[in-house]
Amino acid sequence: MSVLLNVQNVNKAYGGVVANKDVSLQVKRGEISGLIGPNGSGKTTLFGSIVGAHPIDGGRIQFDGEEISSLRVPQIARLGLSRTFQQTRIFGEMDCLQNMRIASPMQARHFGQWLSRVPASVDRRADELLDFVGLHSKRLLKAGSLSFGQQKLLEFAMALMNEPKLLLLDEPTAGINPTLINGVVDRLKRANEEMGITLLVIEHNMRVIMNLATHITCLAHGEVLASGTPDDVRDDKRVVDAYLGAA
Repeated sequence: MSVLLNVQNVNKAYGGVVANKDVSLQVKRGEISGLIGPNGSGKTTLFGSIVGAHPIDGGRIQFDGEEISSLRVPQIARLGLSRTFQQTRIFGEMDCLQNMRIASPMQARHFGQWLSRVPASVDRRADELLDFVGLHSKRLLKAGSLSFGQQKLLEFAMALMNEPKLLLLDEPTAGINPTLINGVVDRLKRANEEMGITLLVIEHNMRVIMNLATHITCLAHGEVLASGTPDDVRDDKRVVDAYLGAA
C-alpha cells in the first residue's frame, strides 16, 4: 500500500511547553492506524497540526504526495483530509438532517443559502449516511437531544459527507455507553472496507484499538515511544511502563 499521510519530524510548542518533538509517522492508504498514549502526550495537538489548525514549528507533513505543512484547514479539507473531535462539534439546536446539510462541501461554499436551496443530491447523501450510522429514524430530531454516543455517530456521518480520503478520529468511543461501542467499531470498519476511507484513530480503549488498527503509534511526552503492529506495541516494555501498565 502507498503512503497516504507522511509526518516527518514535526515539532510544536506552546510557549515553553513542548507538545510534539520530532514526531514522525506514516499512514498507508486503505489501512486503519491507531495513535495511543497517556493524556498530555501530544496526540490531539498532532491531529491539529495535520489538519492545519495551527502552524507547526518544524518538520514536514505530506498528504497524498502533496506538501500541506503551510496550508489552512479549508484547503486541507478540500484535498480529502477531515477530522472529528473528543467533544462533538455539532449544531445542537438544528435537526440531524440540517447538520448533515451544513457538513456538505457543496453547502459549505454557499452557507447562507443552505436552508432555502438544498440540492436533492445533498439530502440523498445525508439520508444514506444517517442510515449508515443508524440515525435515519432521528433525522428530524434536534441533534442536541441525542445521547452523547449518538452525537458522536452524527459527527462521524457529517465527516463522511466530505467523502474524505483520510479521516482522523479523536477518541470515537470515549464517553459512549458500552452497549454502543461495538456498533461504533463496526461502522468504522465498514467505512474503511466499504467506502475505502483510511482512518487514523486516537483511542484510550485498548480493546477497541487493538481490534481496529493494523498499525499503532504510541506517543509519550510529545515523542514517539514505539510504532508497529498491535502485538509489537502491546509487548513493548517502554509502552507498558509509560502507558499500558497505568491503563
